[in-house]
Amino acid sequence: MAYVPVPKDLNKIKTKLALNLTKRQLICFSLAAAVGIPSYLLCRGTIGNSPSLFLMIGLMLPFFFFAMYERDGLPLEKVLRNILRTRFLYPRVRPYNTENFYALLSGFKKEAKPIAEPEKKKKPRRKKA
Repeated sequence: MAYVPVPKDLNKIKTKLALNLTKRQLICFSLAAAVGIPSYLLCRGTIGNSPSLFLMIGLMLPFFFFAMYERDGLPLEKVLRNILRTRFLYPRVRPYNTENFYALLSGFKKEAKPIAEPEKKKKPRRKKA
């Protein structure tokens, strides 16, 4: 009887389309080929074989990253979007705000203050005798 291993986590299994590649990988690899091969063919006469090969690799590399890179189950564009949002778009210090329904009933409303890092306590200096 044949033995076939079945993984426990079926969420990580992706549907393969052709050549054991997913649809995302096929699209990105074909875009890389559409950009890289013509650039090599057009540049090899003017700048030579080796520099045009390095140019082709440099142009194709981002497509390969978009096809293959995954972190915590997220593709590269989502990882980059999260990095940009946390570094540049959202404020670094976010105030802690709660909605206190009981304060609304009593008519008292307290303004929220941003949470700051605790200040370091300065040690008192000892006098030398």
